[in-house]
Amino acid sequence: MKLSQTYLLYPRNKALERALADSLCKLGDEWLEAATPNTQVAVADNFLYTRGNFEQHRFNSNILERVREALEGSLTDEYRTQEPLAWAETQNNLGNILAALGQQRRDAALFELAIQCFNRALDEFNQEKSPLEWATTQYNLGTVNQALGRLLDATKPLNVAVDAYTNAMLVWTRDKYSEEWMYTMHQLGDTFHAYGKLLNGNRQFQKSVVAYKNALAVLDADEYALELTATHNNRGVTLHHLGESEGNPDRLKEAINSYEKALTVSMEQQLPIHVAVICRVNKATAQNVLAQLTNDAALAEIADEFEVIVECFPHALQPLCLKHCEEQKKMAQAQLQMMST
Repeated sequence: MKLSQTYLLYPRNKALERALADSLCKLGDEWLEAATPNTQVAVADNFLYTRGNFEQHRFNSNILERVREALEGSLTDEYRTQEPLAWAETQNNLGNILAALGQQRRDAALFELAIQCFNRALDEFNQEKSPLEWATTQYNLGTVNQALGRLLDATKPLNVAVDAYTNAMLVWTRDKYSEEWMYTMHQLGDTFHAYGKLLNGNRQFQKSVVAYKNALAVLDADEYALELTATHNNRGVTLHHLGESEGNPDRLKEAINSYEKALTVSMEQQLPIHVAVICRVNKATAQNVLAQLTNDAALAEIADEFEVIVECFPHALQPLCLKHCEEQKKMAQAQLQMMST
């Protein structure tokens, strides 16, 4: 069975934010001024939290190439000899910058360069002497491989990502580093979901569901509103696809419940309106699949729901998402007509 179009949400990338902040502080005041985003014109960004794992919101994205050049120029053999750990941290920063550029440009070669940076950092960081730096680098390595696997529809980078995230959690245990553990579990969920889509593999989807459930165990709406929303939504996406793959209505009902939780958190915590709309679109899509699977007369209500989304929230819909809603509405109406004849 062909899997539905669904929409994932991506939490903040704190490693990328730190990489930019650390680099700009070292490069002088003029860089800080150039990196300040233009806030004079407020325009809603309906792609916020949907582009991928290397999206950053604190700085002007036009600064990325300039920071890349400066960092590459600083990574001399002399620097490595004199300050190996600082050199490794700079490699970490450069890797994140390259990955952000790779995501912007959909450029696999830039992701590969980022992977090389993280591997060089691991030549200096090790689990015994610098465990936190080692775990951070493993996490970064996992995230860039996840991004590369998604871009290329390739399983090998996703395998590397799973191994790297697993390594990170050797240090980032739930008891001592609950936040880092939570982010890693979320990323494992994303990775297994991408893996499952490529392989049509229910086992991978099941692993994804478990990873998201683990992340939810340490999340609360007040401290982690976006992360909680994203985890409920993405867990819903995985259950949604698992239900389609198995032809299992109960999985789809679980997915709808997860989407509903994501929608509730996003509304109660006043996240950007398009986040709630994405959750609502995902939920209505799952309801449509469930109704088609069970020949449920609720198809009429689902068609109406998509019509409400299109008419009431056009300002919060991405263009392709708007097209998806129109197609889902027509699908529900066509199935309803077939049932009535």
